Amino acid sequence: MALITPLVSGFIAAVIGIIPPGLLNMTAAKINLKEGKKNALWFVVGAVLVIFFQVYVAVLFARVIDNRPDIVTLLREIGFVAFSILTIYFLFIAKKPTAKKKSKIKKSSKKSRFFLGMLLSGLNFFPIPYYVVVSVTLASYQLFAFENNIISIFVLGSVLGSFAALYCYIAFFEKIEQKTDYLMRNMNKIIGCITGLVALVTLFNILNYYFG
Repeated sequence: MALITPLVSGFIAAVIGIIPPGLLNMTAAKINLKEGKKNALWFVVGAVLVIFFQVYVAVLFARVIDNRPDIVTLLREIGFVAFSILTIYFLFIAKKPTAKKKSKIKKSSKKSRFFLGMLLSGLNFFPIPYYVVVSVTLASYQLFAFENNIISIFVLGSVLGSFAALYCYIAFFEKIEQKTDYLMRNMNKIIGCITGLVALVTLFNILNYYFG
């Protein structure tokens, strides 16, 4: 049971992080439509390989700062300010996104799609701060421990969750494409609500630290 919790936690965290329409999942879906499932899967494997290292580095960094409550609190304060600014931006300032026209993707080799997956995943720095916050938060609720075996299981769960989420886009994109367009048109509101919720939770943790 002690190993199942980090596995499931990593899986769920990865799904939550990847399931909203983004560069990786939309590219995987388009490659599947234009070039077939094999090339799309090679793209996913390349992306997930980079995600593996990103999650591992993030959790190791989180283990270092977890022993420093002052740093954790400082990061929470910075995070609160950042998420508050993002909430204001996405809800009140950002322009409403429009659905982009489908673009043709030239036929490419499996090897090139594998490296494209690695490249796009490597350019995405979101997983590192995301998994730092997730692992520190889980540890604060005694749902995660910064032990080598627990970390390995958590990273494995994150990799499996990332692969599963990306595979869902490959397998079901045609069925959910209309809903995806709706999500894209309302993405600013969705992101704004999510960042607003995170800001409130972060503020609660800060107040609890100082006055709890």
